[in-house]
Amino acid sequence: MESPGGGGGGGGGGGGFPLRGDISFWADRTPVHEAARRGELLQLQQLIAAGACVNAVTYDSITPLHEASLRGQAQCVKLLLDAGAQVDARNIDGSTPLCDACASGSLECVKVLLAHGAKVNPPLYTASPLHEACMNGSPECVRLLIEVGANLEAHDCHFGTPLHVACARQHLDCVKLLLQAGANVNAAKLHETALHHAAKVRNVDLVEMLVQFGGNIYARDNRGKKPSDYTWSSSPAAKCFEYYEKTPLSLAQLCRVTVRRAAAARRGLAELSKLQIPPRLIQYLSYN
Repeated sequence: MESPGGGGGGGGGGGGFPLRGDISFWADRTPVHEAARRGELLQLQQLIAAGACVNAVTYDSITPLHEASLRGQAQCVKLLLDAGAQVDARNIDGSTPLCDACASGSLECVKVLLAHGAKVNPPLYTASPLHEACMNGSPECVRLLIEVGANLEAHDCHFGTPLHVACARQHLDCVKLLLQAGANVNAAKLHETALHHAAKVRNVDLVEMLVQFGGNIYARDNRGKKPSDYTWSSSPAAKCFEYYEKTPLSLAQLCRVTVRRAAAARRGLAELSKLQIPPRLIQYLSYN
């Protein structure tokens, strides 16, 4: 997700000789990179006025805009963009400045980048800004990205969907935002669902939330294991799965899940608010 150099980190090898990759990484860094990373706005202005290139790249394809975004330097981000920085430049990992801003949890940087046309949905099978926001556990960034049309089912070949990432990192606020917005609770990565992740981290609150949104407790991964197979015997998570295996969801809950799936498949969950039903039912369907 994040570049090997951390978008601006790096350095020597802990007191010994620096790694070969570190030598190349640092060798072509420019003063613009350094000023952007440190948030030295005046220095950055002077460099730009003197004709310094704002799109210079390191061997890892990291631009000054990547540096500023990863460090949450919103003023530097705006200055670089106004000076012609490429808003969707990609580093060696395929991450854009928007990805890095989400990784830093800087809502202000995210807003600036989006205002300058940053793409919220990169090509398939690469880390997306939404993945990074879920990895970092930034519900504010997740909410904003959803509002501007982030693909909830964006699939990274290593991490799966944003929901997989949020569950693996146990960021419950992010998980709920994704599910409320219509993320597929049973999306699979090598047949592994979000519930498998919840079971592996033994988070009962996470298991409860996923089941209430329609998570399949009987789904099997590529090893043929159910989520409950990853819990310790008699642990709270194991007891939770045991309860749901013995106790079916209520009719009201099953109806809620079914209506939401139908709405998502046809016109999207935004249509729920337009249904000619009592407001309390709309709130129930929306999990509010």
